Amino acid sequence: MARGEENERALIRVRMSAADAHYGGNLVDGARILALFGDVATELLIRKDGDEGLFAGYDSVAFLAPVRAGDYIEATGRIVSVGNRSRRMEFEAHKIVEAQPEIGPSAARALPEPVLVCRASGTCVAPRR
Repeated sequence: MARGEENERALIRVRMSAADAHYGGNLVDGARILALFGDVATELLIRKDGDEGLFAGYDSVAFLAPVRAGDYIEATGRIVSVGNRSRRMEFEAHKIVEAQPEIGPSAARALPEPVLVCRASGTCVAPRR
């Protein structure tokens, strides 16, 4: 697929840190996942339009599984439709490594199958040229 075409994907992989934990049980705030989606959207806009553009808003967000400090999250996104300046995008975040604090402070395990933790869609806007 050529650069900038619809359906081009972007990916970011991040380990959630203790600083990301916002709730009891080292639960990570859902806003942290949305921030990852914002970074993915920025990359997609730069590839498509040569500018980071602006995120106009989400039309759908679903948090599907808990994320804790020490988990590795892989966030992906793709442009699904293109208007004059609008870029509609879909995002998913999967947990690929799970912290295991009950075994030890640095224990973790690679999951045999990624766990979908969040799905969202929204619209970004590219600047006028």
